[in-house]
Amino acid sequence: MNEQEVRCVQRSLCEAFFVRGTTKTILQNISDEDPNFTGDGYTSLAIIYAVFAVLNWSAPSVISIIGPKFAMVFGSVTYVLFILSFLVPRTWLLYVASVVIGIGAPMIWTGQGNYLTLCSTPATISRNSGVFWAMLQASMFIGNLFVYIQFQGLDKIDKSTRSMVIWVLSGIGVAGTLVVLFLPKPKIEENMVKPADNRGPIQALKDAGKLFFTKNMLLLSITFFYMGVELSFYSGVYSPSIGFTKQLGDVSTQLVGLAGIFIGVGEVLGGALFGILGEKTVRWGRDPIIVGGFIVHVAAFFLIFLNLPNSSPFGNTTEEAFITTNAYLAIFCAFLLGLGDACFNTQVYSMLGDVFADDSPSGFAIYKFTQSVAAAACFFYSSYIGLYIQLGILLALAVFGTISFVLVEWSVKNEKSNSETSISSSTSDLESQVSEKYS
Repeated sequence: MNEQEVRCVQRSLCEAFFVRGTTKTILQNISDEDPNFTGDGYTSLAIIYAVFAVLNWSAPSVISIIGPKFAMVFGSVTYVLFILSFLVPRTWLLYVASVVIGIGAPMIWTGQGNYLTLCSTPATISRNSGVFWAMLQASMFIGNLFVYIQFQGLDKIDKSTRSMVIWVLSGIGVAGTLVVLFLPKPKIEENMVKPADNRGPIQALKDAGKLFFTKNMLLLSITFFYMGVELSFYSGVYSPSIGFTKQLGDVSTQLVGLAGIFIGVGEVLGGALFGILGEKTVRWGRDPIIVGGFIVHVAAFFLIFLNLPNSSPFGNTTEEAFITTNAYLAIFCAFLLGLGDACFNTQVYSMLGDVFADDSPSGFAIYKFTQSVAAAACFFYSSYIGLYIQLGILLALAVFGTISFVLVEWSVKNEKSNSETSISSSTSDLESQVSEKYS
């Protein structure tokens, strides 16, 4: 493993152990214990993603001043503060903490995208993106497994158990922040060979705006939008819908944690697979993997449509689905959602780190902006729209998102092919002229 791989893995490890998959369970438990606590999970997530979306445009400017490492440190601190806010369960504090993490999230996500790009070459970006995504998504697996084990067999989670979980997560978050703090500067940043490194904050903001309105980025924004809606569905709608489906019997609540675990398994497996096959994906292109992810997601949407009732996102329901609701099928669909998501995310990271390498902070900021707008919208309408319409929206966006990504990939391939042909032709002409001169 060379120096670039070490940095990529080191960054991925510290991000992975924020263990994001646990706060939802804790929030639900607080609501059951304290009737005065009226904090709503969907509202909190909508606030986070709305603030995230707006402030994404400031991330390139901040990174141009303090660099990607300290942007990530700032973002990491806000994650820790968000987790600690659960020690004092107050509705207003939940929403304030949601704003705080919404401020920090664009810094950590855009910063890590920029750092990953600086640590990669066109030949290694696909592999590094896969390794990064696998280790990042291990957080979902580890977090849900940790909570599942700690809360297993308990009808009611006492305050001491909940506090222990919060302190453990906070400690891991602090450890991750320290890892980020001691990350070395990539050599490419130290040598200041990237044009974006010399920009001021105002110019960085202007460049981000210009990049957003280019043809390729507008097409990719359709893909980003789908990924945002799909993110909110698997992270905030699907697992609770399983828990609300009482046709599953007494195990429905336990299946919520298992669904999160198997989403994580799919994410990690996909990321690891594309990390191992990184060199081959460079040769084959990114479009086959995106199409594969599309097929996996369509299969998941169809099976969920058959297996869960339409009213399952709204609360406990005894409504019957089209088939007899099956717990194994529900968990399998969770795995498919994670695997398909890994297909899309690894290739988007590879695309941004390769095609937009000269201005990766702006590229990743636009990606997270569009994704966050979509996620916030989905979390808003999830409380009002039934499962079947939500699946229909996902299917339509998946079709358009896949087509738009493939069009950009083909455009990039054609540009590279034309460039190589032009260089080859120029070289041949020069050789002919030299040959004629000395013949």
